[in-house]
Amino acid sequence: MIQPVILCGGAGTRLWPESRGHRAKQFLPLAGSESLFQQTVKRTPTGALFAPPMILCGSAHVPVVREQLGNRDALLIVEPMPRGTAGAIALAVAQAEPDALLLVMPSDQVIADLPAYHVAIERGTELARQDWIVTFGITPDRPDTGFGYIASGDALGDDGFSVERFVEKPPLKEAKRMLAAGRFSWNAGIFLFRAGRMRDAMLARCPAIFGAARDAVAAGTVDRDALHADAVEFGHAPNNSIDYAVMEKDDRVAVVPVAMGWSDLGSWHAVQLLAAKDAMGNAAVGDVFLHRSSNNLVRAGGRRVSIVGMSDVAVVVDGDDILVISLDCSQEVRAAADARKI
Repeated sequence: MIQPVILCGGAGTRLWPESRGHRAKQFLPLAGSESLFQQTVKRTPTGALFAPPMILCGSAHVPVVREQLGNRDALLIVEPMPRGTAGAIALAVAQAEPDALLLVMPSDQVIADLPAYHVAIERGTELARQDWIVTFGITPDRPDTGFGYIASGDALGDDGFSVERFVEKPPLKEAKRMLAAGRFSWNAGIFLFRAGRMRDAMLARCPAIFGAARDAVAAGTVDRDALHADAVEFGHAPNNSIDYAVMEKDDRVAVVPVAMGWSDLGSWHAVQLLAAKDAMGNAAVGDVFLHRSSNNLVRAGGRRVSIVGMSDVAVVVDGDDILVISLDCSQEVRAAADARKI
């Protein structure tokens, strides 16, 4: 069986003001009636193929995780402080049996084509059983500068490719070149590997991170369905991402490219692109009046919002905070979040 590992860390400030603190974006219904976290859990239903999920979260998010799980079985691993994706994954690896196959998924993404995703998981499983560390690359449909890229190398049968290199978020000219080349994928941050293989890779590449996670699990305390990692031990782990700590250094990393209607909902513009729209391209939630306006995102947040003669803007209301931002500048929302000290 495959062990889903769902990462629930992060405050999601790119979707301020709705996403903040205990209401991080993964727990919000931004693309449908269920939260992004609930959608992530449903992608790997417990049964013959998938075990109940292992969920990594901070202590502030334990109540909302339990609430949104409902009656589903899960093991919560509670991080006493953030230590990046490498620290979170190290906790999961330290808790797992060496031969367990771990499917690591962020909890704040949208995947529209589940059959395509499951086919990619099957292909990745074959590679993971051969001790490849597998990442899933999203087939790009535009030269986006907001994502990291993965360059595919040699074919590994019909299942995927060795990774030639990882590319940081590129300038537009480089993104266009990579799109034209056709062998580059967006880095979705979804991984599949044998737990023992990742343990060995971490011991070789980032031993301080894995050692701290291992000791934090061993000294942790159990509360119902949650294992609280020990704060003193976990505090010794350096803060790092799994890409920098392991993926870019290991010599046996594979990529499975897949087109599956993926989005990381990393900005209000991304939310607007996926939302249902009226004939003028407006996506509105709540009590909204629009006149001579097009291609806007309006989330009224319980207020009455009127938009007249405007295009390509987002208006997001949350309590006393109101964000009005050009969709083209939606990556700059963090400036407002920092100013308001969320």
